[in-house]
Amino acid sequence: MIKVGVIRGGISGEYEVSLASGAQVLSHLRSDNMNSKYSAVDIFIDKDCIWHINGIPITMDKLVNKVDVVINALHGDYGEDGKVQQELEQWGIPYTGSGPLSSAIGYNKFLSKQEFIKLGIKTPKHFLFPAYQEDFDGPKNKYAMNKAREIWGQIAPPWIVKPLTGGSSMGVSVCKTFDSLVLAFEIGMNEKVSILVEEFIKGKEATVGVIDNFRNKDVYTLPPIEIRIPKTSTFFDKEVKYNGKSQEICPGNFTYEEKQELERLATLIHTGLDLSHYSRSDFIIHPKKGIYALEVNTLPGLTNESLMPKAIHAVGSSMPEFIEHLIKLAKNKR
Repeated sequence: MIKVGVIRGGISGEYEVSLASGAQVLSHLRSDNMNSKYSAVDIFIDKDCIWHINGIPITMDKLVNKVDVVINALHGDYGEDGKVQQELEQWGIPYTGSGPLSSAIGYNKFLSKQEFIKLGIKTPKHFLFPAYQEDFDGPKNKYAMNKAREIWGQIAPPWIVKPLTGGSSMGVSVCKTFDSLVLAFEIGMNEKVSILVEEFIKGKEATVGVIDNFRNKDVYTLPPIEIRIPKTSTFFDKEVKYNGKSQEICPGNFTYEEKQELERLATLIHTGLDLSHYSRSDFIIHPKKGIYALEVNTLPGLTNESLMPKAIHAVGSSMPEFIEHLIKLAKNKR
């Protein structure tokens, strides 16, 4: 019997999404077709970063003896930025997903964009603004106004404003006017986060998942998903993602050339950033300018509403098969 720990919860704003992802994985591990081979261990991390099993706090030295492998279902800070990966490696616990360095790069939207550029992949024009520090940056209102002017002179509206790290579209806004751009800076300053501002590219949204060593391929590409948002929404935000307001069409309505290029780019991002086991890359297809890479997800969501499971089902696979495959990859450290 293989003892499989499922880490969920965590300290980030994506706590609820992580709980749901972990719950889905646990339900599959405990199902009739998996529970004879795997013993599921629910590892809950609370918002104070205290680890628990069965509601009882546990330390890493005790955890080592309770699991053979860990499925990392955390999202956001600590889970995707390489920190929990580093801890698990220090204790010699095999885990699913990418390693510490590649996780950290993939989680940082600016660093990942720099990698895209090195790989020859188009990404929207963007500027990074480090977290506001009053001692160095002066009064908030003046700072926000000056930074908005910088953007105004470099990128035509509208703009996408987002925190440097994090997922689930949290903290992301589309600004169409100068005043709304100033306000977005003020919000980011209050949250004490680094801010990434990029040009808004209007086009067809797509996302592509890949899996390592699956179906006799070193990197198996799942069918590109087309994301359609309601006309009342400007972009694929958190509400649209998790409240069933969007349409995720898999396989998406892409031309043969678009499909081939999306698959090539997703594979290139996965291998170029040295990611492990699985990942999902997000793109926008401009009708004239082509395909732009937006960001990469090193630990895509695994909830009922998540995109990766939909693509897995579309190729005739299943979540139990995918989970078992991840366990094998983690145990073999591939």
